[in-house]
Amino acid sequence: MSMAEYKGKIKNIQDTPFGYTLSVIGGKWKMVIIYLLAENQPVRFNELKRQIGAITYKTLSSQLKELEADGMVKRKEYPQVPPKVEYSLTDKAETLLPGLEELCEWGLKNQNN
Repeated sequence: MSMAEYKGKIKNIQDTPFGYTLSVIGGKWKMVIIYLLAENQPVRFNELKRQIGAITYKTLSSQLKELEADGMVKRKEYPQVPPKVEYSLTDKAETLLPGLEELCEWGLKNQNN
């Protein structure tokens, strides 16, 4: 479906495919997490934290849990001491990557304008 199909018909953005997409990947950190997982998966929690930098442990944990609940991230826990947990993208999240590539291309073209 295209945006044109919704022109003049939107009562609530949440009722559109765009609204659903925003509910899954919206916010300050979710697309950053998806981007980093796409670049180097699987990734352990602390490594992801180091790569992002400015995010708190609590926020990263909650964002990963939300992405996991939405079927975008899979969490693999290894039964060992100390605990080892790795995160990677699901097949559902992989289908989003071409769109992220388009956003990167847009950024490349418009970054210095």
